[in-house]
Amino acid sequence: MDTSKARLTSGQFARLCDTTKETLRHYKDLGLLLPRIQGENGYFYYVPEQFYDFYAISIFRQTGTPLEEIRRCLRGREPAETLESLKKQRQRLERTRRELEGMDFVLSRTIENLELGEQTEWRVEKRYFEEEHLLALPVEELERRLDLGAGEDERLMEVLEQCRNLCRQYGLQTDHQLGAIHQGGQRPGEITHLYTRIKEGGRSPYYRRKPAGIYLYLCCRGRWDISEGHEALAQYIQQRGLETEGPFYACDLAGFILNGVEKNAMSMLSVLLRDGG
Repeated sequence: MDTSKARLTSGQFARLCDTTKETLRHYKDLGLLLPRIQGENGYFYYVPEQFYDFYAISIFRQTGTPLEEIRRCLRGREPAETLESLKKQRQRLERTRRELEGMDFVLSRTIENLELGEQTEWRVEKRYFEEEHLLALPVEELERRLDLGAGEDERLMEVLEQCRNLCRQYGLQTDHQLGAIHQGGQRPGEITHLYTRIKEGGRSPYYRRKPAGIYLYLCCRGRWDISEGHEALAQYIQQRGLETEGPFYACDLAGFILNGVEKNAMSMLSVLLRDGG
């Protein structure tokens, strides 16, 4: 019996660790964290410094570290082994962080898209848009890669797969939504690239930057065919004598979340105004 150390009941120790007695009991059953002192009354007690053991176990478990590896780390106390375990844990945390960042990027951009698509419908507006990073595949190159005999849906899925594979190859995070770049001028020309947005620029040869600035844009809702939107945007530019700069962009706002039903389809056409219009 050790009477030199402060004793904490399971309830007191649970409060110190901001956890529950059930969690402590679970760790005890697994053999990960055992009370260190047995009192004369037969009850078991924890000591304050075991807080650090609890904290380490919690982090190890959240990062998916196997139980046996946790036991070795806590029991062995060898600096080299502990260091190696911590490095593995850091790697797991980094992978988890990247996964969470990717999910946040997809969700935040999808929310922005749907809110934008709900604001206007088949009406040309002017707005400042922040810079965007794109992974843009030349149409000529895609035509060599794709099965031209496949249906439109099959080709679309092939394009998405190509984009996803390239994002994996170059470690890029994408929102998985597709768009098209059209030749510039007074009206949208032929499609030169198909693209997906990425979180940040990379070293990929397919990287392309969509500059920040004042854009004319038109949200098309309720149909997959947006050729009418192209014509409306072109007429707006010509009738007002506006000068645009760079290509036209057509992007899907609803993605595969809503586009299974045509009435839910949302797309946006945009083009940068020269000197802000």
